Amino acid sequence: MFIGENLTNLRIMHGHSRKQLSVLLNVTEQAVWQYENNYTSPKMQIVNDLKSIFHVKSKYFYKKDVLDRYFKPENIPVMNIAYRSKVMNVISKTQAEAKHIEFLDSFVNYLTAKLTHPTQKIIQLRNKVIDYLNSSSEDRTVQISEVANLARNELGLRDDTNDNLMFLVEKSGVFIFEKAIGEEIDAYSLWTNQDRPFIILGNLKRSAVRRNFDIAHELAHLLLHYKVEFTNLNRKEHKAIENEANQFAGAFLLPEEPFLNEMRTITHAENPDAYIDLKKKWKTSLQVLGYRAANLGILDAKSHRNFYASLHRKGYLKKEPLDETLLIQKPQKVKSIIDLVAKKGMIDIRQMIENDWMVEVPFLHQITGIDLRFLNNYMISEQDFELVNVSKFSSRVSK
Repeated sequence: MFIGENLTNLRIMHGHSRKQLSVLLNVTEQAVWQYENNYTSPKMQIVNDLKSIFHVKSKYFYKKDVLDRYFKPENIPVMNIAYRSKVMNVISKTQAEAKHIEFLDSFVNYLTAKLTHPTQKIIQLRNKVIDYLNSSSEDRTVQISEVANLARNELGLRDDTNDNLMFLVEKSGVFIFEKAIGEEIDAYSLWTNQDRPFIILGNLKRSAVRRNFDIAHELAHLLLHYKVEFTNLNRKEHKAIENEANQFAGAFLLPEEPFLNEMRTITHAENPDAYIDLKKKWKTSLQVLGYRAANLGILDAKSHRNFYASLHRKGYLKKEPLDETLLIQKPQKVKSIIDLVAKKGMIDIRQMIENDWMVEVPFLHQITGIDLRFLNNYMISEQDFELVNVSKFSSRVSK
């Protein structure tokens, strides 16, 4: 029997309304509603079309899906999704991303079911931050700076580089994934109700320095804005929260003492080109370097305006020097877990994809951002051939 809820989950995750899906299927919107609510079952041609649209197997629609089997209901607090975005409170987009996190949470549950690990460092860090903020009477700007220093030290970043930023954030317990979120949203993050932190990074028009800033910005939300109901914020409140995350990111990526020492070597502080070596070292944008210099009082208000005007004149607000040469960090944690459980014989990845998840490889690529080539390596059947003594066989043939 066709399971309408499975179709609903796929449709919402892909961000389709019933009307949009009905156009793709060349049926009425009412027909889609009937499929989803189990009033009628679609004909086989419709099922085949659904397979193609969502990259799943036919049987996906006739058995309980992974959300039913591996996801704990109410584990994704939609109101707590922290968007790094130009738009606010787009309900359909929020629902789509929440559903996407449900699938990711199910995927992580599946992969880690037989693995044990100690309390994650990111949870310990978050709790330290909460304790500090609850007991501190300092100015909010000072608090954010202290939290940034604490986070950098606890995560194990050196005081002269950000080269291992993504690795150390993933190692701390954060699950980072890539996704083509769209041009309006740079990244987003949230804690599940079971204390699993996610960061979702957009992969459109990204550079290494933009990616590092996105990671630091979302880390700020995870630490500073735990349990904040983002969907209930008005525009002014949302801007204030975003400004706090930006301030944290600058302080986190450019620790005060080393940065001040290096700024003493800059002779033309209003010229963005004078910061290119610092950009190469810290893997942060010229814009962030100028912002941090202003935040620390190295640039006064007028000098920072001149710096920003120079960025604009040189076209650096759209594209900076080194943007195409600095290596972009890619998430590796989940790929490492897949390799581990596969090599240990805990999970047959091919069986997982085809029989348990009942999907095609592009489905997992879409929800995880893991490249197709990596996933396809697990889809190749290994065949063992009995080896014979070739020389002995040849001698028999010659006789």
